[in-house]
Parts: sequence; structure tokens; C-alpha cells
Amino acid sequence: MPITTKRRKAQKEAEVAVVRLQDLAREQAERLGPYAGQARDQASRKLLQARGWTAPRLETAAHRVEDTVAPRVAELLTTAAHRVDPKPSRRGLRALRQDRKVSRTLLIGGAAVVGGVLVYSLVRMRQASQDAEWQEHLDQARDQVRETRENLGTNVSEANGKATKNSSKETARAGTGSDKGGSTKSS
Repeated sequence: MPITTKRRKAQKEAEVAVVRLQDLAREQAERLGPYAGQARDQASRKLLQARGWTAPRLETAAHRVEDTVAPRVAELLTTAAHRVDPKPSRRGLRALRQDRKVSRTLLIGGAAVVGGVLVYSLVRMRQASQDAEWQEHLDQARDQVRETRENLGTNVSEANGKATKNSSKETARAGTGSDKGGSTKSS
């Protein structure tokens, strides 16, 4: 058999098979068509139910991830970025060394502020100690003045007492001296 006849025969068999399959598909479509419409309607209802059930759960999960996992992931990503960075930023005093003019100015200014605070505190402490010392001397002077007043008061009262005794003795002598002849003792 020549090749062309074999090809024609295979083509006819294929066309017959296609026609048979198309007829079978039509029969099945007519038989299952109503079921397909029902299945489509049922599937759309179930899909809406599933979406209604899933949406709030997804939103809750999103909030939980946002509150708990996201900060951790962000921190991990930031740490990884710092590790990968070819020129890492320096922190603290090393960061100030990058710009020498700013760091010197800050160091000098900081030293001046610290020195000023130290001088101010020393002056205040010295003034407080002097004030306490002066207050102590003032209290001692007041005590001495009080004691002197008291001593003067007692001395004056003693002197007044002696003076009254002496004057009374003199008047008594004067009265006895005029009786004897009028001689008085003079000093």
C-alpha cells in the first residue's frame, strides 16, 4: 500500500472519531447541562460564604501580624541592613570623630560647661562654709554680750548694795562724830 492511501485512510478514521466524539459531547452536554447550571450557582454561593467566613479571619490575622510579627521582622531587616552596609554609621564619640570640627567644638564646650559647674559648686560650698562659720562666731559674740550684760548687772547691783551700805555707815559715823566733838574723817 502506498503511503498516500495510508494517510488518507488515517485521516478518514480520525474524522470519523472526531464526529463520534462531538456527538457524544453533545449528548452529555444535553444530559448534564442543567446540572452544570446548578453546580455553577451552588459554587458561587459557596464561594461567597467562604469569602464571608475568611475575610474577618484574614483581617484579624493581619492585625496580629502587624502588632507582633511586623516589628520583629522590621528589626531583623534593619539589623541585616546594618550588617550588610559597606560603610556602617558610627555611634557615640566615634561618630563625632568623623567631623573633627564639630567634635572639637563639642568637647571644648562640654569641658567649659563641666568646669563652670565645678567652679560654681566650689564657690557655693565655700560660701556656705563661710556663712556657717560666721554664724557660729555671731552666736558666740551674742553669748559673750549676754554674759557681759549679766555680769555688769550683777556688778552694778553689788556696787549699789555696797554703796548703800557705805552711805549708811557714813551717815551713822557722821551722826556719832558730831556727838563726840565734830571730828570727821576725811580722806
